[in-house]
Order: sequence, then structure tokens, then C-alpha cells
Amino acid sequence: MSEGAAAPAALEHVGQRQWLRFVKRFLRSRNVMAGSLVLLAVIALVALAPAISPYEPTQQFRRHRLAPPNAEFLLGTDNLGRDILTRILYGGQVSLQVGIVSVAIGATLGTLLGLLAGYLGGWADVLIMRFIDMMLAFPGILLALVIIAVLGRNLQNVMIAVGLSSIPVYTRVVRGSTLALKQVDFIVAAQALGGSSARIMARHILPNVLAPIIVVATNGVAGAIIAGAALSFLGLGQQPPDPEWGLMLNEGREFIRVAAWVTTYPGLAIMVTVLSINLLGDGLRDILDPRLKL
Repeated sequence: MSEGAAAPAALEHVGQRQWLRFVKRFLRSRNVMAGSLVLLAVIALVALAPAISPYEPTQQFRRHRLAPPNAEFLLGTDNLGRDILTRILYGGQVSLQVGIVSVAIGATLGTLLGLLAGYLGGWADVLIMRFIDMMLAFPGILLALVIIAVLGRNLQNVMIAVGLSSIPVYTRVVRGSTLALKQVDFIVAAQALGGSSARIMARHILPNVLAPIIVVATNGVAGAIIAGAALSFLGLGQQPPDPEWGLMLNEGREFIRVAAWVTTYPGLAIMVTVLSINLLGDGLRDILDPRLKL
């Protein structure tokens, strides 16, 4: 076998070994396994909501208003006689959508800004980071409130607002990693060979900063779910009668003394989902950190 043919084969073998090492660490991490199993269960229940529940999320049973958990309504009903289990399942679709779409927006824009700031340096770095400092001057939820005030109250604008408010986190992480990578030999060699800035960032730097992005994005989904629920609780997100976990908390707060289950179960749904995502994110951080060995 010639040296030209042996090189790709050797690289492929190294890639397979790295993949096997990642899978082994993944299976040995208690946090990752626990978080993954619980999160998969939540996703399965939410995705199969039409098959699990015989009711519609807006269907009302006037004779069973504020009914406690029973054989017919496993988690009870709310003040309008709507089945809480059904609304939690359908509301989970909305909450997970908010988490995923918001993170996609924040991670995409934040990664792009971080790459430009870290690799180009100079005035590009100064302008981008001063803009990020301005965003960091506002608490995330306050910045989201300002964006919604400008765009209007609906679910789509909540996802945009939460996504935009998370941009600084990704920008700072990617910029720091890019500054470190820019001095590495293979980047210097690519520059010496005449590679364009766009090609070097896309082909050489971005794949090497994906690990911290994945960790931040995983934990970011949990934060986005909480932020989306908070905005819906304030009446700025999902609008009645459609269900959403934060909106359900708001609708049940008036009856917490006489029908605690109306708010307890949506709150538990948020807690379990966010906890599972945080466990997964912490486990992935340990797995993807080359300084740690599981």
C-alpha cells in the first residue's frame, strides 16, 4: 500500500477510535445516562400525546371543574374542566419547541460572531465585543421583554427573543476558543498556504470549537424552556386557550389553595425536563473535556 493510500486509512482508524472512546465514556457516565433516559421519556410522551390522551387540550368538561386526580382524569382538571394531563402533554410540545428553536437561533448567530471576533481581531473584535457587552448590560429576561415589546406578543416572538438574548454566551465561548486555536500550528500552516479566512474558520476552526458549543447549547435548552415558561406566565408568550407549561402555571395560581394540582403538575413537568437536560449537559461537559477521564 502506498503512503498516499495509507494516510486516509490511518486517519479513518483514528476517527473510529475517537468515536468508540466517546461512546464508551457516554455509556459510563451516570449523569448522561440518567439525563438521556428521562429526557427521551419526556420527548416520547410529548410526541405521542394524541395517542396517549383521549381528550383534546382545549376540551372542557364543565361538570368536572377543578376535579382532583381520579381514574377518569389522572392529574385532575383545571378551572374550566380541561384535563391537566392532556394539556401538559400538548404544552410540552410548545415548551420543547421554544427550547430547541431559541438555542438554534442563539447558537448560530453567537457562533458566527464569536468566530469573526476571535479570528479577525482588530476592529471587528472591538465592535463585536462592545455590542456583546451592551447586551450583557441587560439581564437576559429583561432583554427578552424589550424584544417582545418591539416585536409583539406571540410564541414566535418569544423564541426569537429568548434566542437573541442568549447570543452573548455563545459569542464569548467561541471567541475564547478561537483565540486559542488561532495560534496552533495547523491554523498557521493553513494561513501560510493561502487559505481564505472563511475557509479556515469553516473547515479548521469551527469543527474544533463544536465541543464547548454542544455543552453550552445543551444547557441552553433548559434555560430557554424556563425563560419561555416565564414569559408565557407573564402573558407574553403562548396565548389561551392553547396549552403551555408557563401559561398553565399562571392559569392555576388563583386556585393554588383549593386545587394545588392545577399548578403542581405543570411545575413538576418543567422541573423534570430541565433537570434531565442539565444532567445531560453536565455529563457531556465531562465527556468532551479532554482533561477529564471517566
